[in-house]
Amino acid sequence: MKILVLPCDGIGPEIVSASMAVLEVASDRFGLGLTFEYDDVGFKSLEKHGTTLRESVLDRARNEFDGVILGTQSHADYPAPEKGGRNVSAGFRIGLDLYANVRPARTRPFIESNMKPGKTMDLVIMREATEGFYPDRNMHLGWAELMPSPDMAISLRKITAHCSNRIARRAFELAAKRRKKVTAVHKVNSFHQTDGLFLREVRKVAAEFPDVQLDDLLIDASTAHLVRNPERFDVICATNFYGDIISDLASELSGSLGLAGSMMASDTHCCAQAQHGSAPDIQNQDKANPVSMILSCGMLLQWLGEKRKLPAFEQAFHAIDKAIDIVLTDPASRTPDLGGKTGTKRFGTLVAETLRTA
Repeated sequence: MKILVLPCDGIGPEIVSASMAVLEVASDRFGLGLTFEYDDVGFKSLEKHGTTLRESVLDRARNEFDGVILGTQSHADYPAPEKGGRNVSAGFRIGLDLYANVRPARTRPFIESNMKPGKTMDLVIMREATEGFYPDRNMHLGWAELMPSPDMAISLRKITAHCSNRIARRAFELAAKRRKKVTAVHKVNSFHQTDGLFLREVRKVAAEFPDVQLDDLLIDASTAHLVRNPERFDVICATNFYGDIISDLASELSGSLGLAGSMMASDTHCCAQAQHGSAPDIQNQDKANPVSMILSCGMLLQWLGEKRKLPAFEQAFHAIDKAIDIVLTDPASRTPDLGGKTGTKRFGTLVAETLRTA
């Protein structure tokens, strides 16, 4: 298995390095045969090649590798696209058709959550990632934002039956393996046509899964229910914009954004990417929490195992997940965002050592 590793910006190189220590142990223990090749995207690529994302990187990821590990990016600080500042995540999502952004969020009994006492959470957000209210990915050419005058700006949203149907299908397939419930979030009372089309396709797919319950909630009501009654959710199916926002809320409620894994997948390709941003304020200080990146890499292994019917890869994911929890149980082993004093590199080493022996 060949994995392309792209550390990217900010704390990306640090949390990717910690994750690699874990993956190397996983490969050895479970006989995965992982090999890794590194390349530059983000600011390093901009400095060397004049663009944050070269087409050759996408071509190689598409044709030569079994998976991709993508570090955090500082795209808000990139120059304009015409000056080389290409959004790396969006480039991968569109270039490799990584339409399913899968974002789990769960509480851990030994980690203080940001919810009311006694409340628990164990859900997965299935977010469509190739269209929606993102102007850099919903037009064939150009951006879907217009500025007719200095005091007027217009943004266009694109929702298609094809993309809505396939993200709904992935949500129902996942829910069938979990607690058999899908919640579709929307704002159909305002976006009658776009969210109406999304809901139409979700309901079409639901008819094929009679054992999975479907309900739907307005996106604003969903935020209230996440705080008040998070146990009601199993798999949340969402369009791009809603899924992006609600996943940050869910992860922070569960304890920290730093604990939230994330992967981007098509039917044939998968990319591990931490859910959080590049945190340049703590860059190169050995303070970043690498759990999200490590879990994301584990999710990549799980995806490969499911797609290629390789049980060892799925076993490796569950072992990584367990090793993280074992390390987090000790408050002294936690990173500063969780009240501990352990550095990024040391935390990765602790997880790797635990994985080797647990």
